[in-house]
Formats: sequence, structure tokens, C-alpha cells
Amino acid sequence: MQNQSIDEVVESIARSLGRGVSLEDPDGVLLAYSSHQATADRVRVNFLLSKRVPADVSEWQLRHGIAQAVRAVAVPANEDLGMLARVCVPLLVRGFRVGYLWVQQQSSEDPASGILAALPRVRPLVDRLAELLLETDTASSERRTQREATFLAACRGAAAAVEELRGWRELGGDGPWRLAVVHEPMPAPDEGGDPHEAALLQRTLALQATVGVAPVLFSAGASGFSVLLCASGVGTAALQQVLERFGAGTARRAGRPAGRMVLGLSEPTADPRDLAEAFHQARHAVQAAAVDPQLGDVCSYADIGVYQFLGTVGWQAPAHGSIHFAELSEADRVDELLPVLELLYDKNGSVQDVAAHLHLHRSSVYNRLARIRSVIGADPLAGMVRLELHLALKARRWRSRPRFELG
Repeated sequence: MQNQSIDEVVESIARSLGRGVSLEDPDGVLLAYSSHQATADRVRVNFLLSKRVPADVSEWQLRHGIAQAVRAVAVPANEDLGMLARVCVPLLVRGFRVGYLWVQQQSSEDPASGILAALPRVRPLVDRLAELLLETDTASSERRTQREATFLAACRGAAAAVEELRGWRELGGDGPWRLAVVHEPMPAPDEGGDPHEAALLQRTLALQATVGVAPVLFSAGASGFSVLLCASGVGTAALQQVLERFGAGTARRAGRPAGRMVLGLSEPTADPRDLAEAFHQARHAVQAAAVDPQLGDVCSYADIGVYQFLGTVGWQAPAHGSIHFAELSEADRVDELLPVLELLYDKNGSVQDVAAHLHLHRSSVYNRLARIRSVIGADPLAGMVRLELHLALKARRWRSRPRFELG
């Protein structure tokens, strides 16, 4: 249905302009063309047959700045290529380039100025075409796939990928940058399915969720999560907007309601060689946010507290947590004591805040604290005991964190 709609829009534009029109993606692959054939040069005929722009024609077009253009560009004729002059209309949605619309001039006596003057009347159709293209799987284009693979390899620390990344326009010259990891911490209904399909879904979601969000410079998807390259000054409001779009996109494309979306944000880094460490921080932060809702849906690595220590190389929490924690776990058969204790620690010891949060009377909170003292034979608010139990509670959460790697 979407392809039919694209074809219909292309035909409408061709009829309105009275010229042959073709549509290609950013990689030069033919997506649609009009039946209007008043004049067709050798390049157009070969393009319609091969479905891809030849290298020599692509080089001629790129030489005239179409890859950077945000407005229509007149590309002159090239007799050696058998190419009449034509006008290239870049198709952009909120700043993201989704393809090119080509309008062929009918002869050397058909000036580009006539086409350029006529374009405003088909502007609504051109905008509609760009929106339709964005709704297709632009994330699956060959160029996009290769660039995302390079970006993720740099996040793994691959030296060759890091060097290739240095020349990317998206990096905006010098840093610093921050990495963000987006994850939906709930089992997918098709868990155990095709990881390539899961990765394509994430890539498509990330691409569409970040279009027009200026502080997000690039995005890539892996199976079960997405990685965003952000400007160092990216704010919470922009990242919340991205999460909302992720949720809406998941519901639309996966055919199910989205779970709680969480985003972990690294500290700034000014060197592409440090992207691997930035990915480690962002992954750590999103894992902490996934298991500990009090951290919020957008969580910076600097704000995850003790979770910075959990999961580091060489650190291993005992299976039972600790002696006092094991005693409390055994006694807390109906889950009354540990939730109160963790919340009390997280609320800076405020019994009133704990009571309000759990809809309890303050006396009930005090009674449960007394039971805890009785079980462990120590004051749970005393320094070392408090540190032990708070760490054990967070380690228990950490053991249920989502696991994902870049491959």
C-alpha cells in the first residue's frame, strides 16, 4: 500500500510538471518513476532498466552538490554521458535526507528555470512523498547499514572503525560527544526470533525517533537496543522526546504496546577512541535504570551511584547477598521488610516519605524497622550495616539487569 501511494504521488507530480520524474533513495537505487515519457535521454532509459544510478552519472550529479543541497539543484547536461539537463529535488523530513526526486528537462531549449518556477505548486506533493519515504524501511539501505556497522564497531573499540569515524560530518568536527543507549526492559513476544529482524526494527525505530532532534547526531540499532551519538549538551527534554517516539514506533511497528522505555547516557568524551568506554557507561546506566525505576527513564552514568561499581571486571556479589541480607530474605516471606528498608535508604531515612510512597501509616514503617532489628540483631540504620544492606539490595536488582552486547 505504501509503495502504491508513492507511485501515485510520483505520477501526480509528473502530470503537474508535464515532465518525466524519477525517485531514488540516498544510495541511488530507483524507487519509482512516472509513466510520462515525452522525452527520455539515455541516462533515464538505462536507469529505469538497471534500477541503479551508474557510477559515472552519480559522480557527475554529486559534483553539483546534491548530497549537501537542501533546495532544488539544476544539474547541467553531459553530452558524453548521453544526459540531458535535469533538476534534483532533495527530499528531507525534519532535516533528514530520505531520497531525491529527479525532473528531466525535455530538451536544451527547456530551461531549468521553468522547472524551478513550477516546483512551488507541487510542494505539498513533494513533502508528502518525503513523509512516505520516511515510513518505508530506509534503515535497510545499503549505505545506512554500512555506516551503522562502522559506528557500532567504533563503540566496540575497533581501531579501523574509529579512524573512519573521524571523517564523518555527523561528528561535527571536534567533540565532546555523549553516547546514549535506549532499551525496552520487557521480554519481547517474539523472543528467540530472528536477531536480524530485531536489529532492523531497532535501527528503524532509532532512525525515525531521532529525525529532527538536533542534539542526536547519529543512531544505530542492534538486537534489542539502540545506540545514539549525541552532542555533549543534549538535554533531558530532547531525550524524553526520543523515548516517546520510540514507544510510539514500537507500538506501530511491533504490533504490541510498548513497555517502559529507558535511556542511559554516558559522560562526555572528546576522542573517538574513547567511544568504547562511553558505550560501557551508557550501557551501565540503562541497565541500572531498567532495574531501578527510581533512577528515572533518562539516566546519566554519573547519577547511578553504587551501580557504577556493580558489574565491573572482577567484582562478584555473593549469591545470597550478605549475612544480614540472607537473614532478612529468609524472614521476609511476604515481602514486607526489604521493600521498606530499600525505600528508606533511597529516601534518605525519611519515614514520612516511605509511608507516603507505600500508603502506610508511619507507625507501620516503625514497626517493620523494629522487626528488621530483631531479625538481624543490629540497627539497619547504623553505618556499616546500612552500607551492607543497601549494597545487597542494589546487587539483587542488578542481577536481573538486561544483558546485551554489540556482538
